[in-house]
Amino acid sequence: MGAALLQHALAGQPEPLRSIKVLSAGVAARNGEPASAHAVTALRKVGVELKGHASRRVTQELLDEALLILCMTESHRDMIELTAEPVPPRLHLFREFEKSGDKEIPDPYGLALPAYEASRDEMVAAIPSILAHLSQLPPEVLAGG
Repeated sequence: MGAALLQHALAGQPEPLRSIKVLSAGVAARNGEPASAHAVTALRKVGVELKGHASRRVTQELLDEALLILCMTESHRDMIELTAEPVPPRLHLFREFEKSGDKEIPDPYGLALPAYEASRDEMVAAIPSILAHLSQLPPEVLAGG
């Protein structure tokens, strides 16, 4: 959900932000699985379609090429830090750029629709701080994103 929401928000930004490609990968994902029905429903309710999504595991190649890596929880970040070599310096929590509040967003995987909607709402609230962070990066860095 986070990738789809962030890509949707970036589409409304000026260049070079608009051209940043957002990918989704999970620390415990199985490659090729479709998005959960609850994720699709939660996003559709805010006008974001999750078409053609197929899950993928986080790989070292994805980490090495990423402009920014956003995790929902500390445990997700911990898993990447334990398995990545080298650990990417651009590894953050989704809500880390917000001035205050809890930095974790509960992972709704396997829970009921209200949990997905709550996570979606927390991601939506965090996106302006992510956009602000990205807009402060040098244009040559953004061009590689």
